[in-house]
Amino acid sequence: MKEFLDNPVYYALLSGDAGKALGEGQVKYFDKEVSPFVGFPESYTDGFKDLHQQLPSDRKILYATRNEISTPKGWELIQFVHGAQFLYLSEKGFDDIFSELVALGQQHVDQMVNLATLTKPGPFGKRTIEFGNYFGIIHHDELVAMTGRRLHVYDHIEISAVCTNPDYGGRGYAQQLIKHQVNSILIENRVPFLHVRADNKRAIDLYERLGFTRNGVMNFYFLRRIP
Repeated sequence: MKEFLDNPVYYALLSGDAGKALGEGQVKYFDKEVSPFVGFPESYTDGFKDLHQQLPSDRKILYATRNEISTPKGWELIQFVHGAQFLYLSEKGFDDIFSELVALGQQHVDQMVNLATLTKPGPFGKRTIEFGNYFGIIHHDELVAMTGRRLHVYDHIEISAVCTNPDYGGRGYAQQLIKHQVNSILIENRVPFLHVRADNKRAIDLYERLGFTRNGVMNFYFLRRIP
């Protein structure tokens, strides 16, 4: 499989998300309100040292890798998430009718942040919507489910922020939202992919039923810069 999927954040910041890339030299990162993700070449051993020099104290970052790493000097480990990467390799989409789905915009940002805070699909800030193509389901003026895109890695697009208010679980909302994202990505002749906690069996079962294929481990390190 394509090696850029081994280091998707770094290659997203070089390709489809280059317009959002900050950083100097070998290290790249997003504005913290967009995403805490950072990246650098796997072979570059001074990545965390450079980030420590370029970012302010207390800045939180998220580093994704297939490897397991020790907490780097100058950083405090907040959380480690053992995850998995999945690809949708079929060229066939879904025939569902997506009449319930609403395109989400700036007027929905506060509700999007609140929903992500409640369900914890991953970091979600005020500007995360800039990754684009967010859709949701709204009941009685309340956003109860959503998903969107995050990393744009050459011809691959990550489906992200898959979340449903627990009060509305069991209605198939996540399935509809994912199917819609898959269709929209396939129309662009791109390949959908996503990441999930390795222990989230319910989500993994859903992705596999929809036709996603496991593509190895992806570990996530939430770190905070210390003086």
